[in-house]
Amino acid sequence: MPVALVALAVVAFAIGTTEFAAMGLLPQIADGMAVSIPRAGWLISAYALGVVLGAPLLSALAARLHRVPRKQILMGFAGLFALGNLLCAVAPSFWFLAGARVIAGLPHGAFFGAGAVAAAELAPRHLRARAVSVMFAGLTIANIVGVPAATLLGQHLGWRATMLVVVGIAVLGLVLIGRLVPQLSSDARPGLRQELGAFRSGQLWLALATVVFGCGGFFACYSYIAPMMTDVAHFADGTVTLILALFGVGMTLGNVVGGWAADRALRPSMCAAFLLVAVVLVAFAWTAHVKWAAAVTVLVIGFAGFAIVPTAQTLVMEKARQAPTLASATVQAAFNLANAGGAYLGGAAIAAGFGLTSPNLVGAGLAFAGFGIASVAWRLERRAPRASRVVAGGGPVAEQDGPRLRSGHPS
Repeated sequence: MPVALVALAVVAFAIGTTEFAAMGLLPQIADGMAVSIPRAGWLISAYALGVVLGAPLLSALAARLHRVPRKQILMGFAGLFALGNLLCAVAPSFWFLAGARVIAGLPHGAFFGAGAVAAAELAPRHLRARAVSVMFAGLTIANIVGVPAATLLGQHLGWRATMLVVVGIAVLGLVLIGRLVPQLSSDARPGLRQELGAFRSGQLWLALATVVFGCGGFFACYSYIAPMMTDVAHFADGTVTLILALFGVGMTLGNVVGGWAADRALRPSMCAAFLLVAVVLVAFAWTAHVKWAAAVTVLVIGFAGFAIVPTAQTLVMEKARQAPTLASATVQAAFNLANAGGAYLGGAAIAAGFGLTSPNLVGAGLAFAGFGIASVAWRLERRAPRASRVVAGGGPVAEQDGPRLRSGHPS
């Protein structure tokens, strides 16, 4: 794999650290800002809001600047992310901090969207999904190393120190992109009108719906993993960090295997991953009561949940191949909608009195819905007549987008 992928992975590591470390640092942030922990929890939502807003808006801006090399676009996104975290580190008030979290989240989806396209182009065609998974490995490794280390650092030196370290990692990634990422043929990329035209594909909308529903199942569980481990499995509070690191190990393995599988059989790999998430979450409603079984299940959930990431990202780029950047970034907005929706529905189940393990059953239902949408899209694709299209690099390839879905509505 090209060494340039390391530069993309470093920025992904910084993004993953700042996104998830806030969950472990909420008590410190609440104390430092003199607010309650629930109020401090708004900072997680603020970051997600930034992602949802920034993914389409910044990607659309990049499309308008289609004469600017993709390498410089990536460096700009990394610089904006570093600036947002620097503002977080020096925030004088809670609302300033919330605004800074929105700014930090803005380039998240746009960076992964443009980075996924760049990673795919840097690798041979038959290794594109694995190249995308290498970039996303930075995000998953952040859950193994970055988040626990950031939490520990924040507990001893304050949460502002954690933000400053993230700034340093982001700047390092920016420099590495400048040095390692070459000029890409996709620098002669389509403008905004052509990027928006990709959304006429019904198969693209089905892929995004698959992510919102299916990945919502993963997040319904992940959002409440800490209380499940302490109050149901009866792990000590200090052990939760290790459990989360185990979750991160599963994510990393799933990301690698998912990329490998997607290069061989994209649609079957996606359907299998969603089905595995649904089955394992059903099992977790019972295994959460036994320590060793809970730990093993956490590992498998992380594996299955992140096996979806490279398959979903690659599928969307395939369905919007002539103009993939905006569509690819929109996947990240879809992931964050899945995060918000899954967390809300899981919390609603707990609030309704169904118990701390009820988010697992809610998540299983959402994952199975994602499996259903993915299966329908696959079936429509297989039944559709083959029509030629032009790939980003040049020659015609087979397009399999159903006649009923090509315009986004029944014909």
